[in-house]
Amino acid sequence: MTVRTARAVRAAGTAGTVRAVRRRPGRLLALPVLAVLLAGCGIRATEVPTDFGPAPSRVRCSLAEPGAATGAAAGVAVRVFLLCGSSLVPVDRTVRVPDGARGAERRVAVARGLLSQLAAPPSAAETEARYTTDVPGGITVTGPRDGDPGGTLRLSTAPDDLTSYALAQVVCTFADSAAVADDGAVVLGGPDDRAARRYACTDEVRTRPGSNEPPSAAASSASSAATGTTGTTAD
Repeated sequence: MTVRTARAVRAAGTAGTVRAVRRRPGRLLALPVLAVLLAGCGIRATEVPTDFGPAPSRVRCSLAEPGAATGAAAGVAVRVFLLCGSSLVPVDRTVRVPDGARGAERRVAVARGLLSQLAAPPSAAETEARYTTDVPGGITVTGPRDGDPGGTLRLSTAPDDLTSYALAQVVCTFADSAAVADDGAVVLGGPDDRAARRYACTDEVRTRPGSNEPPSAAASSASSAATGTTGTTAD
């Protein structure tokens, strides 16, 4: 190999190295530029699916064994609605009702038992299944006052003061029980003098109680009910 040829080979190698070095920074610089462009388009990198960690939707919402929630407790079999994920899910419970209780007395007794069950911490099996409750403890319930529609349940905490989750739990649990009025309506009032209202447990409420409060309407008074007038008007 002549001296001229050797110099040509060395020059070519140097040029190739320079070109490779020049290309690499360009590729590296392209990555942050791409990230900036994606951010400008409103695309968040954290929303890209990955294989790391459990999926947010992996909520069991089912008990391992039927009856595992309450065991073999004696009493009247009922269903209460607990929270699991963003939905209401019914679970089996039992409440105690005094022997011989009838009519309004029985409805109030059932309602008291249901509120107690809703406020109680979930059982070990329910906790494992990721059930929770938003109903606070200490809420008491009484029957209708003078002028209230028949079947009214007066809570010691006004329904408007409950969270949307707690109100949905109470309304849907009462609606599925013997605590409701003879016509199947859930009529609730608070400890003050505000008129009682009729509440409904809808599919939307059961599916998304945090976004959909139970719809309500003014309830007819006892006097208007006795005369046959319709006192229920939607707000």
